[in-house]
Amino acid sequence: MAKKLYVGNLSYNTTEDGLKNLFSGFGTVASVKIIFDRETGNSKGFGFIEMGSDEEATAAITGTNGREFDGRQLRVNEAMDKPRRERSGGGGNW
Repeated sequence: MAKKLYVGNLSYNTTEDGLKNLFSGFGTVASVKIIFDRETGNSKGFGFIEMGSDEEATAAITGTNGREFDGRQLRVNEAMDKPRRERSGGGGNW
């Protein structure tokens, strides 16, 4: 079963393809998602990687946590499964 990892302290220049290439050295990368700010379109400096198995995820954490990538020291750990919070529409009530 796939396991999701949190990847933090990303450079604003890091791409999803770059992360996929880095993490594929530890096993099957099922998905890569860098989180971007909706308003500015800039990276928020973190993302998520889904590895193919628990063993591959553990290897990826061990091999990448604290490693320098694109000039930044990565923070990698198991992603916590918490439900996404509801976002308000932002419209004013007049």
